[in-house]
Amino acid sequence: MKCGNCGEISEKWQYIRLMDSVALKGGRGSASMVQKCKLCARENSIEILSSTIKPYNAEDNEKFKTIVEFECRGLEPIDFQPQAGFAAEGVESGTVFNDINLQEKDWTDYDEKSQESVGIFEVTHQFVKC
Repeated sequence: MKCGNCGEISEKWQYIRLMDSVALKGGRGSASMVQKCKLCARENSIEILSSTIKPYNAEDNEKFKTIVEFECRGLEPIDFQPQAGFAAEGVESGTVFNDINLQEKDWTDYDEKSQESVGIFEVTHQFVKC
């Protein structure tokens, strides 16, 4: 994350989750993450906009697609490291694969119904400012 006020970049990975909600100072609502900048001491926040979450399907393969939007109030995401908690569904078989860990940017498994290897490879990302 990068501070929108002074440009300070976090030294460690910062993780935000849809299920997290942190109160903002002064009763101004809540956000998925609230963080005080170590350099300028400004309180910044970022909110995952749950209504914008979209699946990434087989027809989206090798294309960038917006899968989530954030409301950034002083915090700007500049890098992304996928973790566990992703899910996939076999295109032909409908087999559901839960709790996929994409930390290594690749995942493979075997679909018993279709009797084929399945996988997600070379996960990449980009952030687009709106």
